[in-house]
Order: sequence, then structure tokens, then C-alpha cells
Amino acid sequence: MLTYVLRRLVLLGPVLLGISLLTFTLMQLIPGDPVLIMLQGEGRSAEDVARIRAQWGLDQPAAVQYVSYLSRLVTGDFGRSFMLQRPVLGVILESLPATIELAGVSLVVAVGISVPLGIVSAINHRGAFDRLATLVAVLGISMPGFWIGLLLVLAFSVTLGWLPASGRLEYRVGLQQVTGFYLLDSVLTGNVEALANALAHLAIPALVLGSAMGAVTTRMVRSSMLEVIRQDYVVCARSKGLAERVVITSHMIRNALPPVVTIIGIQAGTILGGAVIIETIFAWPGIGRLTVQAISARDYFLLQGIVLFFALTRVFFNVLTDVLYGVLDPRIRFS
Repeated sequence: MLTYVLRRLVLLGPVLLGISLLTFTLMQLIPGDPVLIMLQGEGRSAEDVARIRAQWGLDQPAAVQYVSYLSRLVTGDFGRSFMLQRPVLGVILESLPATIELAGVSLVVAVGISVPLGIVSAINHRGAFDRLATLVAVLGISMPGFWIGLLLVLAFSVTLGWLPASGRLEYRVGLQQVTGFYLLDSVLTGNVEALANALAHLAIPALVLGSAMGAVTTRMVRSSMLEVIRQDYVVCARSKGLAERVVITSHMIRNALPPVVTIIGIQAGTILGGAVIIETIFAWPGIGRLTVQAISARDYFLLQGIVLFFALTRVFFNVLTDVLYGVLDPRIRFS
């Protein structure tokens, strides 16, 4: 397994190189000039534009700009943001806790609801609960996340006034930041009011972001469980007189987990990318919202850094999924 992980890490270099080249090329093709956007609203002259182009190296040919970017990237320098005038790596790390917190809670909500729902649905195959769970899963997959989000905001924020419509924490709530994760910081500082307020702000975005993932996972758990139920070892376990609870927990669920782990791993790697729309709708100060701002400002360096971060996240979850496969099924051998 260690050899397999090391091999995947070695192959990460060419993958990131290809992604950086593709991102750089697309940014060059997007209409708009970052220098003109930076100087928008100011009394700019041709000399000012030329000076700023030279300062950022934008007066060089595209190939020279890319090689220069790679040479800095090897040393860990992701460049400086046009929009924020700060190092890209610092900007990403500053926004990272908000996105991880949102994605983590969304993942917990999705798995916590979908796995039991899929198991019970499979056990009651073709029953009323199974049909209802299947209908809910299909609706969760079919409905766009932004539309669900707007409906929930209309219901719970505008009409009922139970939950906040946007943001991460109310200004009136004081919170001493330790790690940047509001839930964790609230616990570490013993701030119950901040914890409750942060959970209230997380409720709707996490539910919306986790709904599509939960729907897909529910169907996968149900399908995997139905396949396991028909296996001979399950029939044998029942014929021995084992309690149904023991048959389900010890024989069905464990053998139905590998396909479910695969789909959860894949979606966990993409849930950060899916946060782009949700963070924009709910004004969530994370990497997703930062991505939209970088695109609007044609902030080449910031956008390239974000895309590389998403690529690293996807590879990490893919490797983690493969490792968990080996833990769940010792028969699997890595090569």
C-alpha cells in the first residue's frame, strides 16, 4: 500500500503540470484585461497601463509568462493576487477554513442521512418506505442546488425567520479566532452563543450542498445492499438462526460498504468545487466565492492557485478512497 501511495504521489507532478497549463491557457483566452480592471474608475493613462503590465510581467509573451510562473511555483511561490495585492497562498489559506467547515458539515449531513436511509430502503424493498426514499433521492438529484437554496431561504429565513439567509457569523457575536474554524473556535473558547450562531448560519448551505450528494449516496447504498441481500452467505447466516440485526450489521453492511466508499470519496473530492455556487448564493467567505471573484477580476495567479488546490484535494480523496478499500476488504491488493 505504501508503494502504491508513493507511486500516486509521483504521478501527481505531471497531473498538476497539465492542469496548470490548461488553466493558464484558458485564462489567456478569456476576454478582459486584468490591468484595465484594476485601474477601473481611475484616471488611467497609457503610461500607467504599460507600467503595471511590466510590473506584473504581463507584457511578456504567454510562453515566457508560463515558464516564469512554473519556476516560481516550484519554490512554493504561487504569485500575488491582482485583485487583493497579496500573496496567493496566504489568500487561499485564509479562505480555506470556511470552505472546509461548510464541506465537512455537508458531508456529515449527507452521509448521516443517506446511509441509514439507503439501508432501511433496501431492507424494505418495494415497500412504502422504499418508494418514498427512492422518490426523495430522485428529487434530490434532479433539483438544482441553487434552486433548493433559494426555496429554503424563502421558507426558513424570509417567511419564518428561523435561520439567517447569508454570511458565516453575525457581527454582534464576538468570537476569538484561534484556528479559523468557527465551530471549533467556539468550542475551544467556550463561546456557546457563537457556536449556536455559527450552526444556524451553516444549516441551510450545508443542507443544500449535501442534498445532491446524499441523494446519490442513498441510491448507491440501496443498490449495494440489494445486491448483498441476494448472496449465499446472507442466506446461510439466516439459516443458522442468527438474529436479523446481526445478519444486517455483520454480513450485509460490511460487504456493501466498498462501492459506497467509492462514491463518497468521489463526491467528497468534488464537494469543494460544488461549493462555488452555494458560497456565492449565501455570501459564504470561502474558496468558492473567492473563485468567482477571481474570475470576474481576471486574477490569473489567484485562479490558478485555486484550481491547483482543487486538483490536490481531488487526488488526496482518490488516494484516501483506495486506502480505505484495502482496509475494508483485505483481499484487495495494490499494484
